[in-house]
Amino acid sequence: MDMKDRIRQIMESKHMTQQVFADYIGTTPATLSGIFNDRTRPTINIVESIKKKIPDINTDWLMFGIGDMYHTPTQPTDEVRTNEQAPQMRENEIFDLSDFESNPSPTPRIQTSTARLNNSVRNTHLNFNGEETKLFDKPTRHVTEIRVYYDDQTWESFKPAK
Repeated sequence: MDMKDRIRQIMESKHMTQQVFADYIGTTPATLSGIFNDRTRPTINIVESIKKKIPDINTDWLMFGIGDMYHTPTQPTDEVRTNEQAPQMRENEIFDLSDFESNPSPTPRIQTSTARLNNSVRNTHLNFNGEETKLFDKPTRHVTEIRVYYDDQTWESFKPAK
């Protein structure tokens, strides 16, 4: 079962339509439609939106299919986890959720983000050596024809007098 199926299962367990569920979790129906039709993958923002509205949802179940849909009283909730149990993130690290369906590990894999470092804006200095910049004139453009299309699938063409 994919994460999209688990999201649909939550939606159905709450007896909500796609439109109502999207409004409920604070997203657009188009976002949910994209997820349900396999155009896009669920993001961490969707998970957070669902968790915010349904605090007793088991995020391990939602993201990875592990455990029950809802927390049982014996399971610690995300709010009760201690710092030793929760995965720690360091600066320049991101959660890689691109393969969470194929990797049923309860803790997302963490990678160092090098893209953030490579895409930074570099300080550039323009060296003006005092040379004069030459402007090129573009040739003047003239209207040669205007076409008007009508709703009955016809059109007229107008040409200016020379």
